[in-house]
Amino acid sequence: MTVRHGSDVDHQAYGELGEAVAAMRERALAIRAEGPARPVQSLRDYGPGDQVHARLQLSSGGLFRKAVAGVDVRGDGTFVPFSGGVVREELDPSGHETPFDLVRETLEAERR
Repeated sequence: MTVRHGSDVDHQAYGELGEAVAAMRERALAIRAEGPARPVQSLRDYGPGDQVHARLQLSSGGLFRKAVAGVDVRGDGTFVPFSGGVVREELDPSGHETPFDLVRETLEAERR
C-alpha cells in the first residue's frame, strides 16, 4: 500500500489482499478524522471537495501488468475510489457497501 498524504509518502507491504484493504480503510478513516482541508486560492478557488487530501493505493501483480486501485480522500472527507496507476479512472461506488469493497473487487478482477 502506498499512502500519499501531504508531502509524506509511506509504503507498507501485506501478504493478503483482505489485510491490505482493511489497513487502507483504517488509514483513510484516520486521515478523514483530521478534519476538512482549508480552501486554497491560486489561479482559481479550490474548495475542500476539489482537493485530494490523501491518496491511498494498492497494487498487485508483476512488473508490466500491475493492477492498481485505491481511494482518494477528498478535503471534504469523501472517499473516491479509482483504478489505474498513471491513468486513473474514478469508479462508481454505488452498489457497493463501501468504496473499499469496490477497490477489493477491482483488484480481484484484475488478478483473473
